[in-house]
Amino acid sequence: MTPFAAQEELGNRLRPRKPGLLDIVAPLRHFSLITYAVPVERLAPHIPTGRFQIPTFEINGNRLALLSVVPFIDAGFRFRLLPMMRFHFAQTNYRVYVIDRETGQHVVWFFGTTLGGWQVRVARLLWKIPWYPARYAWKCDYDEAERRYSTFQYTARSEWAPARVDIRDTGRPPGTLPGFTSKEAMTLILTHPVDGYFYRLDGALGTYSVSHDRIELTEAEPNDLYFGLLERLGVLTQFEMQHPHSVLVCPETTFRIHMPPHRLA
Repeated sequence: MTPFAAQEELGNRLRPRKPGLLDIVAPLRHFSLITYAVPVERLAPHIPTGRFQIPTFEINGNRLALLSVVPFIDAGFRFRLLPMMRFHFAQTNYRVYVIDRETGQHVVWFFGTTLGGWQVRVARLLWKIPWYPARYAWKCDYDEAERRYSTFQYTARSEWAPARVDIRDTGRPPGTLPGFTSKEAMTLILTHPVDGYFYRLDGALGTYSVSHDRIELTEAEPNDLYFGLLERLGVLTQFEMQHPHSVLVCPETTFRIHMPPHRLA
């Protein structure tokens, strides 16, 4: 993808969308994007490749696919129609970067999500989305003067996807990361996919979309990382988890989730 094409598409995705009646406003805190570069054959068994292409990127002399683990705190999650009802919980998304063969757009495939609140049961019941319960603990201390985290730690106790995250924030904005020819393409693919797809709990294909402004990120380095789901799926070993492609963090951003999710044929 050329820098011009990436910049043009990024501009389209940043353009404000008309809000829907059921849309959700989700202020996020302690947002992290932990990305891994893996052989494409480890991901293909878990993704409907007839509909989605798994792109590869030139990283350290190898063609590798990319996936991200994305933990954060929902701090004031609310429906537009019910602005006074606000919910707070921790969440972690597990997603792979893919291309929709029907549209040619860079999108994400979700393995699923862990959620630290009772809302997980409502989402599973109403929309059959692959959300799973977890018990979270976190310690995230942001130094306003230094403009970086002094501590950034999460743990998730979950049968489906236990996890540990302990990273150190450098405070430096990211440059162009390995595998990308421009910062525009990197931003478009890693931080601004707006359409997500997943297998619903009933086995059908589902989708939903989001929108958000640019995310002001800084680079971080791993102290300790573990994601039980990725080990169970055969995507990463415990040793490989300690060596991510990149780790990016942000103290606060806001997503708009365009509801409801849709069931596809």
